[in-house]
Amino acid sequence: MFNTQKFGRFLSRLRKEKDMTQSELADKLNLTRQAISRYETGDNFPDVSILVMIADIFSLSLDELIGSGEPTRTEANILQSAAIGGDEVSLEEVKDVLNLAPLLKPSILDKLALSLQSKGIDISDIIELAKYLNDDSVTKLLENADFESVSDELILKLMPLLDERSKIAIFQKIIEGAMDWRLIKILIPYAEFLSSAIEAAVVEGALPYEALNLMRQGRRERWEKDKLLGSENE
Repeated sequence: MFNTQKFGRFLSRLRKEKDMTQSELADKLNLTRQAISRYETGDNFPDVSILVMIADIFSLSLDELIGSGEPTRTEANILQSAAIGGDEVSLEEVKDVLNLAPLLKPSILDKLALSLQSKGIDISDIIELAKYLNDDSVTKLLENADFESVSDELILKLMPLLDERSKIAIFQKIIEGAMDWRLIKILIPYAEFLSSAIEAAVVEGALPYEALNLMRQGRRERWEKDKLLGSENE
């Protein structure tokens, strides 16, 4: 698993062996000294486009530089491909990218997510990725997600991360029977725009009449929670 602290220590050693200050390295990379300091402590990681420049400055191969962080084979392939602007990396499992997600731009992660869309990934993994992906990618993943392990707790974690299209995708899973219709109670406080669709689904028989009661209950509980928070902040 890629370790930014190990990468940072390696970068620090390279710089010192070249008798170079952090400011001098920063100037060569068009960065600030503080940025170099954060790289060396492992608190931050260079944009992948910077990796090629670092490798060139210290006369290393990109493979040697990335390898200093002890990545898995797939992680190394992802970082190398991203650094040279390639699109050829295909992911088999979400775990291949979860550790790198905080280090990569959304545009790169979106490309990687394309290879996961047809694999029916678990919704808990989507929650981990959603904070880093663009909205369109989250929606596409949800449309093909595996909802077998879904729970109230997971849906509660997911809802604040979703845009309108993704919430519609969740609702569609409920209509299709892939998710328990009782989850409407959790969904509706974050997606009141779906109220008419829920009512229509009840009329058409796609949802039981009890769904209306859960919808109202969800609204009421959210209203009471918001009112309590408002009074506490006064």
